[in-house]
Parts: sequence; C-alpha cells; structure tokens
Amino acid sequence: MNRKESKGFVQLEWICPSCDGRNPGPVKTCSQCGAPQPDNVQFHRAADEKLVTDEKSVAAAKAGADIHCGFCGTRNPGNAATCSQCGADLKEGKARAAGQVLQAAPSAPKVVTCTNCGAENPGTERMCAKCGSPLPKAAAPVQAAAPRPVQTQQAPAASANAPTKKVNWLMFGGIAALLLVCCVAAIFIFAVPSKSVTGTVTDVQWQTSVPVQEIQAVNHTNESGNPPSDAYNVSCHDESKEVCEEKTIDKGNGFAEVVQECHTETTQYCDYTVDEWNTIQTYTLSGNDLFPVYESPNLSSDQRTGTSSETFHVFFSTDDGQVTYEPGSVSDFQQFEIGSQWTIKLNAVGGVVSVER
Repeated sequence: MNRKESKGFVQLEWICPSCDGRNPGPVKTCSQCGAPQPDNVQFHRAADEKLVTDEKSVAAAKAGADIHCGFCGTRNPGNAATCSQCGADLKEGKARAAGQVLQAAPSAPKVVTCTNCGAENPGTERMCAKCGSPLPKAAAPVQAAAPRPVQTQQAPAASANAPTKKVNWLMFGGIAALLLVCCVAAIFIFAVPSKSVTGTVTDVQWQTSVPVQEIQAVNHTNESGNPPSDAYNVSCHDESKEVCEEKTIDKGNGFAEVVQECHTETTQYCDYTVDEWNTIQTYTLSGNDLFPVYESPNLSSDQRTGTSSETFHVFFSTDDGQVTYEPGSVSDFQQFEIGSQWTIKLNAVGGVVSVER
C-alpha cells in the first residue's frame, strides 16, 4: 500500500509566448509585455524553487486548478464561482490541466547576458536590470514521465538545482572511433593471416578427462525467493525496506505540490539444503597417437559420470621453428599423421590461423 506525504508547495514559472518573458506561476499577465497568460501555457519548475511558506500562497496552491472563463477567457482561482472579469458563471469555464509530474529545472547560470543590451545579470533574474528586457532562460525544461525511485529508509528531497548535463557528442565520437580502430587492429593481428609456412607433423598429443559425480548435500544461505521444491532443512525470514520517491506535481494554478510516495517492499530470504550432483574426482588419460581413449571408472549406485572433455595438440616442424596447433574435434585431430606436410597460415604474432593439406 502506497503512503503519500505532502512536503509543501513550490511556485512554478511560465514563459510568455509573446515576448519570452519569464513570469511567476501565479501571475496572470506577463510582467514584461502585459499579455494574458494563455490557457494552454505550460508551467515548469524554477531553478531557484523553494517551498512557499506564506499563508496566502499556500491557500492559492490548495485552491485547485485555475479555471479560464468560458466567455472572456480570464483566468480565475479554482475555488471561484464567478469570473472576476465579466461575472460569468465559471461552470462554463475550462479548468487547466493538472497532475503532471514535473522535472527539476536546469540549474541557473551565475551570470546571464541580456540579448538586447549585453548587460550581465544574476542568473536567477527574469528581466534585465539595465533595459528591462526579458532574459533568456537557461534551457527548455523537459517533462519527466516518471521520477527515478530512491530505495532508502527516508528519501532525501530532490535538489531543485540539479544540473542538466549536456551530451558531449565529440567525446563519444572519439571513444567510438578509438574502439573501432582497436577492433580492426585486433582482427588484423589475430584473425588475418600474415604469412604461410610449410610444416611437417613431428608429434601429436591427446588428453581426455572423465569426471565422476556424486549426490551430496549442499547448503545454501540467505538465498532470495522461494526455495526449490526438493529442498529440506528450510528456514526462511522476511526483510522489509521502505522504497520512496519524491514527485513535484503540477496543481494547474502556478504552484506544484511536492509529494513523497513510499511503500514497503518485502523479500523472503531462506537457508536450505538440497542434494546436488558434484564432481568428486576426474580421471584423465593421455597419449601420443591418433586414437584417444576415455577412462571407464567403476561407479557406485549413487554416482554417475559427467560430461567428458578432451584436448588435442599437433606439433609441426617449420623453417621458423616449432608450431603448435590445437584441433577442435577428434575427426580433425586424426588427419595429422606423423610425417605429413601441411601449409600453415600464421597471424602477425605467430599464432595459427588455419592449416591446409
């Protein structure tokens, strides 16, 4: 079950579509050009947002989404019954959209330069102190579909001034180019033949391994989830933790409510024992012919043989010295009769790329 706790309200901002002036959320007309706030304008979070504490602002935030009069379009508080401009019944009005989760604004720069007169202003100012022109915003805010959960006993308040990092495409491009060069170089060094030599088979060697397995009791400790159905000596316990996330939710009236939502997540951890096949001994045989054999150990009733494995080596004499090749199968290995000659393709570091008769 989710538990919600209101942390309070913050004042939002809106950008005038007529002059690009930044305005406090509750202001109904642009402080720069006087244009009314459109009914479809988007509120976004301020870089220097703080929880509002004065009673008037808190009451305005709690009033609900503003209503635009259906007759004159004037913006009215959500708890108003009639339009403050024309007196019309607001039942015919249109309430602003509300309930959207807003992403934190990019951090304000220390200094912002006025595009009209070139004067420098503090980054938190909305209008130029010298000429009164609207100051450019730091960056266009992006709406967040869902905040990232914080798994902690008490989720810390999200910083309103969290910086938005710009993607350094030049750096990523350089890294990608470097990786590509490294991959191509590796292919040329290890996979592309650099020369061919003629080699004579001087020796062959094989080794086989056969594991013997036995049912043994294996203890598992503090494993999450349900134990296997064949487990015994089972002992389980639950561990719970609070998972919280903080959301800043648009109220549709120039304010947003900061809400912390928490729920309890419970995970079961168990200690148990299960009987499992474990390798208790491995039998190996080796030889210097082309006919590998495998050990056939005597097994008791509670034992079995695991998957056998084998390795093969072929030794060539070349003008460049001895070269070793490792065939991948018995049929491949059995082609290399002692004294037979082969063309061996080597890579740049002397490794065998392929052999041909």
